[in-house]
Amino acid sequence: MTEKLDNIKNAALASVAEASTTAQLAAIRVKYLGKSGEISLIMRDMANVPKEERPALGKLVNEAKGEVETALESKFAALEEEEKSARLKAEAIDITLPVTPANGGLHPLTLVRRQLIDIFAGMGFSVAEGPEIESDLYNFQLLNIPKDHPSRDMQDTFYVNDNFVLRTQTSAMQARIMTKTQPPIRVVIPGKVYRSDDDASHSPIFNQFEGLAVDEHITMGDLQGCLTTFAKKIFSEDTKIRLRPSYFPFTEPSVEVDVTCSMCHGKGCRVCKGTGWVEILGAGIVNPAVLEMCGIDSKKYSGFAFGFGIDRIAMIKYGIPNIKLLYENDMRFLAQFN
Repeated sequence: MTEKLDNIKNAALASVAEASTTAQLAAIRVKYLGKSGEISLIMRDMANVPKEERPALGKLVNEAKGEVETALESKFAALEEEEKSARLKAEAIDITLPVTPANGGLHPLTLVRRQLIDIFAGMGFSVAEGPEIESDLYNFQLLNIPKDHPSRDMQDTFYVNDNFVLRTQTSAMQARIMTKTQPPIRVVIPGKVYRSDDDASHSPIFNQFEGLAVDEHITMGDLQGCLTTFAKKIFSEDTKIRLRPSYFPFTEPSVEVDVTCSMCHGKGCRVCKGTGWVEILGAGIVNPAVLEMCGIDSKKYSGFAFGFGIDRIAMIKYGIPNIKLLYENDMRFLAQFN
């Protein structure tokens, strides 16, 4: 048994000396020191050795195992350093080589957002931003949506706690502005909003663009004129809009706004489902109850408000079929907008 142990140890040490890669050393470790390795098997065979010889043999096995282990560790450290040096040399970059840098470009959502701000700034609107974690007071209550209002079922809300939510609409900033500013007010509010909704045309996080104007003698005609100018600027000069009656708690009367399809220019196609029209936003005259709750005299002042998804405008403007393309960071897609 002792002679067999010496032969195995010598064979192991010779294999370690001949090894030229860390992978070979790993294989040698398994062959001789693994659970079923040759040295480990000798330990199992000790049951067949006379009881009085076992202590001496056990000592020899442990010594042999220690020699092989020490040789493996020493050789592994040397080979690892060699392999590291070889890898660094192979992966070295010649910084003197000429480089043609790739030109970056703005994301389509950024492009549309900037265009929208330019359009409404040209009509005299200022720009405001606000918190994405919003209180229930501003997100709902001051917009005529009390705790027990049925329209809350229309909002798929992410609640932080009973009093705070991830804002479902940038309209919350309308309430903030009206509680702190007296008319005349003319402001647009771009920003991220959150709703528990996810399909080809909806995302749990998307970008909204809100507009508010409050002054004396504002009418639905002012709203229509403002939105007509917006539609012609963002799409094309031949774009028309139409207003359809709708319902929102914070506007009265309320309307849904359609534009002539940017693909077929109103003739009817797959995108507009043959109607020639595409819905883009909701709007209306600010509900007098909202004005009063925000501290504005509804008998003296009136206003209009509108809101739409920047993502929605980008999809229509550029013919994007799925909203998720805007968030996947696929360079093949984004390069089209450079």
